[in-house]
Amino acid sequence: MSSNEELQETNTEARFEFKKEESSAFKSEKGLDEETIRVISEDKDEPDWMLQRRLRALKQFQEMPMPTDWPEAPDLSEIDIDEIVPYIRPDIDVRGGVDDWTDLPDDIKDTFDKLGIPEAEKNALSGVGAQYESEIVYQNMQEQWEEKGVIFCDMDKAVQEHEDLVKEYFMTKAVPPSDNKFAALHGAIWSGGSFVYVPEDTTVEMPIQAYFRMNSEGMGQFEHTLIIAEENSEVHYIEGCSAPKYSAFNLHSGGVEVFVKEDAHVQYSTVQNWSKSTYNLNTKRAIAEKGGRMEWISGSMGSKATMLYPSTILKGRGASDNHITIAFAGEGQDIDTGAKVYHNAPETKSTIESKSISKDGGRTNYRGLVHIADGAENSSTAVECDALMFDNESTSDTMPYMEINESKVDVAHEATVGKIGDEDIFYLQSRGLDDDDAKQMIVSGFIEPITEELPIEYAVELNRLVELEMEGSLG
Repeated sequence: MSSNEELQETNTEARFEFKKEESSAFKSEKGLDEETIRVISEDKDEPDWMLQRRLRALKQFQEMPMPTDWPEAPDLSEIDIDEIVPYIRPDIDVRGGVDDWTDLPDDIKDTFDKLGIPEAEKNALSGVGAQYESEIVYQNMQEQWEEKGVIFCDMDKAVQEHEDLVKEYFMTKAVPPSDNKFAALHGAIWSGGSFVYVPEDTTVEMPIQAYFRMNSEGMGQFEHTLIIAEENSEVHYIEGCSAPKYSAFNLHSGGVEVFVKEDAHVQYSTVQNWSKSTYNLNTKRAIAEKGGRMEWISGSMGSKATMLYPSTILKGRGASDNHITIAFAGEGQDIDTGAKVYHNAPETKSTIESKSISKDGGRTNYRGLVHIADGAENSSTAVECDALMFDNESTSDTMPYMEINESKVDVAHEATVGKIGDEDIFYLQSRGLDDDDAKQMIVSGFIEPITEELPIEYAVELNRLVELEMEGSLG
């Protein structure tokens, strides 16, 4: 490796694995009880209806068991909610974030500069939101989209300024707190996140991005994303996440709700690089009306354990859903991901393409569900799961589950698990590549279906993250 290449690699590693001294304007106590919920709600100056929803979600969380009865589920026994700080408000002057990058405090600005957010905004994005700890610190939307009625703001601002929409959709239709224990936890202490509203017949031609950064040790981040795409509209939302490594664990339990109205199209792309001291437990769900198209593009790197299964309810005739996911597990990691699709109407269509890579004893698992309801005739689904393992210590499992209650449907499933072939490596070495470069080229080809769906800046980032994971340089 040349000195320039070594310098570039060092800079890339530093971009993702760095931490700042903690600085906050308000920090809640550890643990979770009714008083904590009231303190968070009061600090946000929320309306009473949101406080009441939080308190109901808290009650449901306290009554629901941990998901320990799932077959081969990741071990969550180390999670102690009483040791988590659920809410940290960063030290900025403007609640809801500034709209000029230069107005951010130097430590926060430096964090996002290192992550490349300003460059991404200039080159490829319609709008950017950046969350630091529990709240959005920066939010900006290009005027051309604001003039067309597109709304892109943080969720806390949406509660205040778009109350009717939030009250109608927030955790009432797609992800109710009763869905699972961590959805209930999220409903009780959610903070920050994005609100996106796209009016009828509007196409947002450049992606919108939100980036979520946990900086403090032992905290939880619980951002909520709510996207409403009205009839015949289109939008691409990109979510990036990261956190430095600490000795104490961090918890990420976000919530995502997407509403795809008639003939609308939403693509939701995620590139996550949590540190290996983070538990990543998200709940994401979309509801697609007649002719609506939903796409989930997910890259899951990092974390100690991940449980993530984006799901779509195909509610209207002719609605469609597409999942492309990649998961990477190295030493000490258990990445349990998948997809869920509910065909509740005729002529609906879904495709699921899952790619996983495991090395150094890491474990990946595809856990999926496809449900085709009685009466959803002429629907079709195709599921393809491919796993690549580097060694005999690593593990890859596939747990697809299909509930087919209609006979007039097309159903296909294919799964492959294999190691990188010696013949393939030998062939590439005979063309002048060394062993590491040969393996990286094979992996790059393996994950190409997801990288080709991302803007070039994010495809490059995802490939580089995978390379660093293969080298054991992250987290």
